[in-house]
Order: sequence, then structure tokens, then C-alpha cells
Amino acid sequence: GDARHFAAQWRKPIEENGETLRAALLAQRVRPFVLRRRKQDVASELPPRTEVIQRVRLQGQQLELYESVRVAVDVQVRRVLQRKSFNGAQISILDALLKLRQVCCDPHLVKGNKSGPTMERAKLELLSDMLPTLVEQGRRVLVFSQFTELLDLIADQLLLLELPFLSLTGKTATKERGKVVRRFQAQEVPVLLVSLKAGGLGLNLTAADTVIHMDPWWNPAVEEQATARAHRIGQDRPVLVYKLVVEGSIEERMLELQARKLALTNSVLGHDTEGALKFDAVDLDALLAPLGVDGTPSQRR
Repeated sequence: GDARHFAAQWRKPIEENGETLRAALLAQRVRPFVLRRRKQDVASELPPRTEVIQRVRLQGQQLELYESVRVAVDVQVRRVLQRKSFNGAQISILDALLKLRQVCCDPHLVKGNKSGPTMERAKLELLSDMLPTLVEQGRRVLVFSQFTELLDLIADQLLLLELPFLSLTGKTATKERGKVVRRFQAQEVPVLLVSLKAGGLGLNLTAADTVIHMDPWWNPAVEEQATARAHRIGQDRPVLVYKLVVEGSIEERMLELQARKLALTNSVLGHDTEGALKFDAVDLDALLAPLGVDGTPSQRR
């Protein structure tokens, strides 16, 4: 049938209702037509990869900022939903959620926020502890973020720590990109800061054996492509992947959505999802849920 029939018969029951039996039936029907070329099948000789979810708690003024922004964007979203359908309000919703994600990454990313020198910066503080230790151990590190402004803040911190580094973002000139990659691959510097989109397909960064994702992204396939810059053919060392996630925050809810979508997609196609996350009104309530004073989710009032 057409796309509308497929959506009604298969996509909606599987993605939105979690009907595993229907997913299994669809998998059975499409299996003869699907070329399953997973990386673990094509390159079984790759060294092991270990993924660590490194949770961090917001404290003090940063936690207060998260709650104040959360309340403001919650009100904003509810007002928009009074005038528009859920699908029609997607841009406004994503813009609101972006502000919460920025608080998690660093208070300085939040427009209009006058962050004083005493405000906590949980992720940057954790990274400042992690990187010197990793470099001392002889590791070569890729640090990914969606936010180029966050990479600039990290660069400032690395200068203070006197840790050599290079940067690769969408602002890097085309002729400079090759030089940056060659220098990192030649192990001239131990740390490379990379924007998530600049670190997509086509880059070979196998000199790295450690990957740090500063923030989760709506499309888990984009994160996977970034990690694959190090974990690919030519890599001869085990790869360690850290994901920095604020405990009990919108970031943890994003990971839960990623896991749910990935499980459903794998049940049908047997390989990683390539699409961005889709969420409904129930998911939105979870994404906008408040943090408790101890950094864990409190019950929504």
C-alpha cells in the first residue's frame, strides 16, 4: 500500500504503541529485502568498545537556574499547545527543550543568563578532572559536542590547564581540516575538540582511543557516527566512550527515549536507527519534569 497505509498499519502501532508482535511480523516480511550490513558484521576484527554513562549532578546556582528555566519553558510550551496541535508546536517545543539542554551543558550557553564566576559548571568541572588524568595515561581523546560555544568554553579551560589541543568545527576552513586531522593522527596533540556535525562521515581519527560526548543528541545515529571516527577499521586499541549526562534531567530522559526507539527499530530491521527521536505528549511531560534537590527527578505537581 501507500505511505499512509503503512503508517496506520505498521509505523504508528510499533513506534507509538510499542506493539512488539507487530514489529516481529514486519521484520519477518521485510527481511528478504533488507541488506543487513552492520559494522560488527562487516568489521568483526574491530577491538572492543566500552561505553560508560558518566552521570553528574547539578548543584547550587546551576541547579536553581535549571529549575527557573524549566518552569519558564514549561509555561511557554503549555501556552503554545493551547493554540496549536502537538505536531504544529514542534519547533516551539524543541526550542524550549534546547534551553534546558544548554543549562545542563554550561550556564554560559543560556542567553540572558548573567553567570557569575561562582556559579557551578558541573560538566566543565568534571571534564577538567577527567582530561588531565586521561592524557597522563597516554590516551588520545576526542571531545564531541553539538554546541560549538561549549567547545569554545572547553578550549578556554584547556588553555588554563595547559593541555595541548586542536579544534575541528563547522567554522574550520576546508583547507585547515586536513591539517588538523593529520596533526592529530600524527599524535602531535592528545585532545581534539569536535563539533558533532563536523565529526560525521568521512573522518578517520583512529589515533584516538577515548571518546567523550558532552551532550546527548536527538538522533543517536549522529552520535554513533561520531564515535565511529575512532572505532573503525585501522583502530588497534580498545576504545573507551564516555557520555556525560546530568542525572535526573532532560538528558537522562533523552537517553531513555533513545533506548526505546533503538529497541523497536532493531526488532524490525536488526540494525541501528538512522532517524531522529520522535516523542509524544507523555514523553514531553517526562522531558520537562523537575529535578529534585538531590539531583533526581521529583514528582510532577
